[in-house]
Amino acid sequence: MTTLFEHAGGLEALHRLEETFYASVLKDPLLQPLFGAGQPQHVDHLTAFTAESFGGPDRFSKELGFDHLIAVHRHLKITEAQRQRFVELYLAALDTADMPDDEPFREAVRQHIEFGSRVAMQNSHAERDEDLYPLHEVPRWNWAGDQSDHQ
Repeated sequence: MTTLFEHAGGLEALHRLEETFYASVLKDPLLQPLFGAGQPQHVDHLTAFTAESFGGPDRFSKELGFDHLIAVHRHLKITEAQRQRFVELYLAALDTADMPDDEPFREAVRQHIEFGSRVAMQNSHAERDEDLYPLHEVPRWNWAGDQSDHQ
């Protein structure tokens, strides 16, 4: 069975998705405050994270590491409304970026983004390391819509 990474179309397709998504959050009044004016490397980082999570190259872990992801979300104080809008814009970007539209793929992505946004929200409120979500490496997402390595 192909990985989510392969089914999505590989790095080029995921980069297109993340670029589309990132442009939408920078324009969104609810999410823009979390992202500020944006950072040129953010799309590349998002692409590397999603690629690795979906079974592609492990560049995110090798070059940035999960501690980087924790650090960038720490103290953002993400609200539930912002988390929900993040998910909504990500799912909309799937269509805009012409990603596969089959139900198993869309459901796996939806569950992945729901999970990831909940982890980010929890970490954004963590005052102590003990308050962080206990995940400390890129989750490997599978077709069943769950983490194959981190149950």
